Amino acid sequence: MNGPAQRTDPQFELIAGNVCLDFVNTLDDRFSDQPKELLAAYRHLARFAAEAGILPRSQVDGLQARGKESPETARRALESAIRMREAMSQVFYALVRHEPVPKPALALLNRFAQNAALHSNLVRANEHFEWQFDASRDDLEAPLWPIARSAADLLASDQLQFVRECASNTCRWLFLDESKNHRKRWCDMSKCGNRAKVRNFYQRQRKASA
Repeated sequence: MNGPAQRTDPQFELIAGNVCLDFVNTLDDRFSDQPKELLAAYRHLARFAAEAGILPRSQVDGLQARGKESPETARRALESAIRMREAMSQVFYALVRHEPVPKPALALLNRFAQNAALHSNLVRANEHFEWQFDASRDDLEAPLWPIARSAADLLASDQLQFVRECASNTCRWLFLDESKNHRKRWCDMSKCGNRAKVRNFYQRQRKASA
């Protein structure tokens, strides 16, 4: 891939309402026989950071270049990202399904969150404060820091109760239900929701015909 990744058409559907949930969704068709890995190379991880807006574009471009110069380091950073994602997946899916949270997954997620804290500082932004992460072009794990922080913040917030699993059996993506009555069933009404409505319509038609 030539040139900065963020200048091409978007690769990721960032519809979850929270960056850590979008990150979990980068393993598409997770519960099918043939899951689709959307982070097949380090450049995809950098591109996710660009499209999600969690790192400055200049930093993402630097990471892309660094990844090409040091492919082995990039491979290890991607492996760390996948491990973190799968730990997040186990934690959040357990919560939405009201199952016990696997202790090893939570311990691993804690380690990533603690590492992210080492690379962040509170800075004043207008009338409030926010976390700012090291703008280093050399550390290829930089995209992991804001994602890990996002997961930790969500788990410790009152928004956790609104994390949902898409009701479509062919999707199952995670999303944050920000609807007024918090009864949203599908991650994206225009896709999963409409497909479900059409499927139910034809099922009713077949029953009526029978």
